Amino acid sequence: MRFEAWIDEEIAQLREKSLERRLSVFSETGGKIKIEGRTFLNFSSNDYLGLARHPEAISTSRKYLESYGCGATASRLITGTLDPHDELERVIAALKGYPGALVFGSGFLANAGIITSLAGRSDHVFADKLAHASIIDGIVLSRANLKRFHHNDPDHLKALLKQCPAGGRKLVVTESVFSMDGDIAPLAEITSMALEYGAMVMVDEAHATGVFGPGGSGLIREQGLEDRINVSMGTLSKALGGYGGFIACSSALRELLVNRARAFIYTTGLPPAVVGSALGALAVIQKAGNPGAELLRRAATFRKRLQEAGLNTLNSESQIIPVLIGENARTLAVAQRLKSKGILAVAIRPPTVPEGTARLRLSVTLDHSDHDLERAAGEIIAEATGELGAPEDAKTRRKDAC
Repeated sequence: MRFEAWIDEEIAQLREKSLERRLSVFSETGGKIKIEGRTFLNFSSNDYLGLARHPEAISTSRKYLESYGCGATASRLITGTLDPHDELERVIAALKGYPGALVFGSGFLANAGIITSLAGRSDHVFADKLAHASIIDGIVLSRANLKRFHHNDPDHLKALLKQCPAGGRKLVVTESVFSMDGDIAPLAEITSMALEYGAMVMVDEAHATGVFGPGGSGLIREQGLEDRINVSMGTLSKALGGYGGFIACSSALRELLVNRARAFIYTTGLPPAVVGSALGALAVIQKAGNPGAELLRRAATFRKRLQEAGLNTLNSESQIIPVLIGENARTLAVAQRLKSKGILAVAIRPPTVPEGTARLRLSVTLDHSDHDLERAAGEIIAEATGELGAPEDAKTRRKDAC
C-alpha cells in the first residue's frame, strides 16, 4: 500500500460529506474585488474598515520597510525588538486602556502564548462553547482541565465554577464578538461570575478591535471593564487590515509573558513593514474618529433587510452576519450561485461551526455602500437561497439550537 493511500481516503471522505476545502487565488483584496475583469462584492473579507489598502497604512509600512529592512531578523528577546515594536505596543496599551501590551506573530500565537502562560496541569480553564480554535488549542497545549460553558451563558459558567475543585488557578476565556455568529458576549455578567469565584478573565477582541468602543478600542473599554478583565487579546489582521496579534494587560503580566510565553519567545519578531502598516491603520482610525459606528449602522440595515427576506441571521449584533443554511451541500450550492451573480460569500462548514449549522458568513465592510448592501440583500442573496430551496428549518432555527 503506497504511503499516500490513507490520505486519498481521508480526502474522499471529506468530499463525500461536502467538507473538502481548496485554496482559491485572488489578485487583490478588499470589499470589492475584480476577478477576470468582473467586479465582485466580497463578503468574506475581515478588512472591515477598508484599511488593508489605505494610502496612509501603505505609506507608513513603506517608511518602516525602508528604514529597518525586510525583517526583524531575530526573536524579540535577542535583537528582534526594534523601535517600531516598542512604539506599536505603547499605542495599543493606550488604545485599550491597559498599562502594557505585547505583540505576537499572529492572533493564534497570542492566544496560545497567553493561555499556556496562565494555566498548567493543575489549573482549570472555562471557555465558551463557541470559542475560537486558537483558544481551544491553547488550552490543550497548557494541559489544564478544560470546562466548556454553554454559549454566552453566565449561569452555566457559574455552575461550572461552583463545581470546580479547590486548588489550582482558574481562568475564564471568551470572545467579545464571535467570529462565526457575529453575536456579542455578556462580558459584564461573565466577568462578575469569574471574579466571584476567584478566576482570571481573558477576552478575545479580534473582531471587536477597530469597530466597537471609543476610537475602536473594543467592547471591554466600551463597557468600562479594563480593571476587571485581566487580558484583552486582539489582532492586527481584521479591522486593522494587516497581520499579527497582541495582548493588553498589566505591566506585571506583560513581564511574565516575556519570560514564559513560548509562542512569543521562540519566534522572530514581526517584520517592520507589518508593524508600520498597523501603526498607519491605527492613525487613520484616530483621525477618522469612530468609523466603526458607521460600519455597524450599515451592518444593522443589511441584517434587517436579510431578516425581512425570511433569512435566519442567528443572534448577530455586529458587522459579521451569518445566514444559516444547515446542510453542507446546500450551503456550497448557495455560495456558488451567489458567485455566479457577483457575490463572494464563502460557505462555512463543520468543524468551524457545529454540525447541521453550515452557513454563509457575511462580513460587511466600509467598501460596501448602502446601495451595494441593499442590492445584495434584496435582489441577490434572498433570491439565491430561495432558488435552491433553503429548508424551512434554516429560516426559523435559532442560535440556542446550535
